[in-house]
Amino acid sequence: MTPILHDDELAEAPLEQLRAWMAEADPAGRVGEVTASLATVDEHQHPDVRIVVIRTVDDDGLTIYSDTRSRKGQDLEQNPRAAILMYWPELRRQVRLRGPVEILPDDANDAAFSSRPRPIGYWANHQSAPISDRQALVAQAAAVERQLAEADEIARPDHWVVYRLVPGTVEFWQAAEDHLHDRIEYRRSAGGWETVRLQP
Repeated sequence: MTPILHDDELAEAPLEQLRAWMAEADPAGRVGEVTASLATVDEHQHPDVRIVVIRTVDDDGLTIYSDTRSRKGQDLEQNPRAAILMYWPELRRQVRLRGPVEILPDDANDAAFSSRPRPIGYWANHQSAPISDRQALVAQAAAVERQLAEADEIARPDHWVVYRLVPGTVEFWQAAEDHLHDRIEYRRSAGGWETVRLQP
């Protein structure tokens, strides 16, 4: 039996509610291992979607790491808005978030990059760019490995950044046995957050 999503039991802010659901889904609290779908739109208004790793969730939004030269990076440069979908099939729950996307300041990007284990691959890889074959990719990575082998610290490439989605709407969906699923949408307003219940 799946639980009912009661309006009066929801947190005042959606990202607080999201963290509560994430804690139920993974009591170990491994936020940096949560995967989600990220949807973007390019300059021709063609949508695209891919799986990403959610790195942090705080009151400001959700963050991911990426290459500004990638397809998602190019999409976000042209149209800095996106949608994220998180889904837990075992709990029969999903959360949909939409809003503008921003790049964090250099000091935050540097701190995040320095936390990565020996991040040579970010110098060796031009994400989404064509390459002749896998051997060429391996050779490219090996050349960068030799070049940086003696470095005590690897500097962050300018193209490696932390993106943050700042949600304007967040919808929580909880499946129900009778198909009268619970859908609660938070909408950002001048005074904070408003909630509305949607029909399933």
